[in-house]
Amino acid sequence: MHFSIPETEVRSGENGSTYVAYNIHVNGVLHCRVRYSQLLGLHEQIKKEYGSNVVPAFPPKKIFTLTPAEVEQRREQLEKYMQAVRQDPLLGASEMFNSFLRKAQQETQQIPTEEVALDICLSNGQKVTVNILTSDQTEDVLDAVATKLDLPDDLVGYFSLFLVREGVDGGLTFVRKLQEFELPYVSITSLRSSEFHILLRKSYWDMAYDGDVMDNRVGLNLLYAQTVSDIERGWILVNKDQHRQLKSLQEKGSKKEFIHLGQTLKYYGYIKFDPCITDFPEKGCQVIVSAGNNELNFHVKLPNEQMKEGSFKVTRMRCWRVTSSQVPIANGTTNPCSSSKCEVKLELAFEYLMSKDRLQWVTITSQQAIMMSICLQSMVDELMVKKSGGSIKKMLRKRHNGSIHRSDSQQAVKSPPLLDSPDPNREQIVKLSTKLSSVSLRGISASNSANDISGNDFHGNYAFEGIGDDDL
Repeated sequence: MHFSIPETEVRSGENGSTYVAYNIHVNGVLHCRVRYSQLLGLHEQIKKEYGSNVVPAFPPKKIFTLTPAEVEQRREQLEKYMQAVRQDPLLGASEMFNSFLRKAQQETQQIPTEEVALDICLSNGQKVTVNILTSDQTEDVLDAVATKLDLPDDLVGYFSLFLVREGVDGGLTFVRKLQEFELPYVSITSLRSSEFHILLRKSYWDMAYDGDVMDNRVGLNLLYAQTVSDIERGWILVNKDQHRQLKSLQEKGSKKEFIHLGQTLKYYGYIKFDPCITDFPEKGCQVIVSAGNNELNFHVKLPNEQMKEGSFKVTRMRCWRVTSSQVPIANGTTNPCSSSKCEVKLELAFEYLMSKDRLQWVTITSQQAIMMSICLQSMVDELMVKKSGGSIKKMLRKRHNGSIHRSDSQQAVKSPPLLDSPDPNREQIVKLSTKLSSVSLRGISASNSANDISGNDFHGNYAFEGIGDDDL
């Protein structure tokens, strides 16, 4: 996920003294407040467990009280430290790091450990109430939901819990997939808004795995409810004849046949995001992005009101990154950002193979940029398992059990597929993309031209010679 420490606070201690608190934000939202000494303690634990050569540099102690400039310098250093730890595949996935964040989240929100009832929404609008502890992590809550629904243990990994926001018009906004370092009850309670819910939804992309889920009665019902919901929301496109067939199957109670017909429809299994802005094919274009079928699909509205549609295959993405910046809400202000005057601007940018020898950066400006990156990473995970001949069931279950932890979305994602190529200039391109995917808080800009597309559609799924769409 995207970690940042955008501000500090001076707070009062128990004995009346004051201290500096560093506010750790995840995806632009406050996750916890911690003191320097707490982070130093975490650092010492990590160093003891994994060795000094693995742990990133930590800002040193100071003998005297810090000046405002030194506090700011330490804030920047701690932010870089947290980002570096999270992005490390070993440290970021460690229970030591994740338990620290969970404990800090609970302490910050001042929610004691006690038994509570938590509502989990299903795709059909029904709610499942589970009895949990406020200190239960995401995996614990998912297990509790599965037990309540009687979902078999070997199918639990096929589903995930998502934080969503429901609009007044019934629209659904996916905020993020709940992570291993957070406590779902604390996360939803701290938002203090009835608009937010926790939703259970399938967490895989390849419809071939629907068969595993549909073999079980509970799995079939969950998948059926999701398919019906996606059709009703307009996420899956249906013409009049298909609508008639679906209605007939629904009246007969033919859930498997309903899903099988749904699988043939456009955008089946996609997640649709809120309208946002892209710089492709021109800067400032309005776009609706959908993720599914190993691609990001664009519905773009050009400045001349013309609509275009196209897709970018994940197998053609050299790398991607998510960046954030503090943007003043009041126009024209030049004052440094504070929590009351600024908002976080998130961007997802990916370097794409537009043609045999032409790479281009495409940028999406959206508050759901992290969620988009999570989708891309999980698509890559599935493709890699499929290409290696592994079992998706084993991968999902290991991920659920905690044996495999991926930083699904980071400030800079370094693990998308790298395509093999006979191009003699390939090594140079790889080095360039690796350099560009380094951690950066700067915005991404690209100069794109409308001349890159023709007709009413644009297509990003070009391939190197001799490489198909399923190759990595």
